[in-house]
Amino acid sequence: MIVRILGEGQYRLSDAELDILDALDDAVEAAARAGDAGELRRALQRLLDEVRTQGEEVDADLLIDSDLILPDADATVDEVRAWMGGDTSFPGLLP
Repeated sequence: MIVRILGEGQYRLSDAELDILDALDDAVEAAARAGDAGELRRALQRLLDEVRTQGEEVDADLLIDSDLILPDADATVDEVRAWMGGDTSFPGLLP
């Protein structure tokens, strides 16, 4: 699985990481739903850190389609809500 972090680059992760990423995404979703900017920043940072530490950085010269695109750590509540579809169901960042 190829994960892109906007403004940073791409990482190759094993499919086994999906369960961990999904759990971290649940925290991002809950913070966005609550409108809690501080918790959103912490939850998003944990999600991005997991991608960075468990993933293998893809060479920037390679053109590979991303399976998942994540916002950067500075994304606001409104930006993350829009990223998730902007409705009240908040499906999360991961499909």
